[in-house]
Amino acid sequence: MEILFFPVMVFFIAVVAISVLLHFVPVGLWISALAVGVNISLFNLVGMRIRRVEPRMIVLPLIKGTKAGLALNVNQLEAHYLAGGNVDNVVDALIAAHRAQISLSFEQAAAIDLAGRNVLEAVQMSVNPKVIETPTISAVAKNGIELKVRARVTVRANIDRLVGGAGEATIIARVGEGIVTTVGSSESHTDVLENPDHISRTVLGKGLDSGTAFEILSIDIADVDVGRNIGAQLQTDQAEADKQIAQARAEERRAMAVAKEQEMKAYTQEMKAKVIEAQAEVPHALAEALRSGHMGVMDYYNLKNIAADTEMRENIAGTGEGHKDK
Repeated sequence: MEILFFPVMVFFIAVVAISVLLHFVPVGLWISALAVGVNISLFNLVGMRIRRVEPRMIVLPLIKGTKAGLALNVNQLEAHYLAGGNVDNVVDALIAAHRAQISLSFEQAAAIDLAGRNVLEAVQMSVNPKVIETPTISAVAKNGIELKVRARVTVRANIDRLVGGAGEATIIARVGEGIVTTVGSSESHTDVLENPDHISRTVLGKGLDSGTAFEILSIDIADVDVGRNIGAQLQTDQAEADKQIAQARAEERRAMAVAKEQEMKAYTQEMKAKVIEAQAEVPHALAEALRSGHMGVMDYYNLKNIAADTEMRENIAGTGEGHKDK
């Protein structure tokens, strides 16, 4: 029994040792590399394991690039992998650039990849330009008519400006600004409708791709629609505001007139009360004058005659109290 157990243990230990060895020494990758002429040693592959680098992520792109005719260095690929870059994507971009005869070095591709941009997509955009469609842009001509414009911008990636260059949002914003300026400088909206290509020529001549990661090839006006009459609407709103201001001022004047009228009525009532009070004192004054001898009976009758004569004259003139009652 012990004789059978020993060979089994040896076999098991041998299998484990071989598995560990094959894990640290990727012989299959080494043979594949040698088959395509990639000079890489087993010690280098083991060193990748020790440096926590997945050998397949380095060797397979290296094989692919070598077969495509690129002169790649293992240390460059490994350094880019350790920096957090996408080695496979960088190699694909270099192959695409090589096929399209676009000047692109490994350092440029690695910098673009580490900057967060898709370097393969950028190379493909350099070969096949991309069309960016702007949202509907509202602009108003000098005659107050609103125009709604949509444009298609054809751009090509500029490899040299991908690092640090502005993106698509900047292109759209600049094109929108150019459309608003061009329409706003037009005397009439009919001028824009007759010659929509004038917008394209004017906007394209402003150098909108300066400082961006793209090169603008063309700007085409896709659609122009007539919107609201902004000028008339503004005039209507202004007239309505002026009307409300005038009404408020008229109401203020009316309120002041009513207050003045109430004040005059109160003053009149006060004066009438004083007159009535004074008239009530007249009989007392006459009686006191008669008792004290300051007025005689004949003086009293003369006073009554004068009052009657005055009342008659007022009635004849139409200003007396009897006339007012009628």
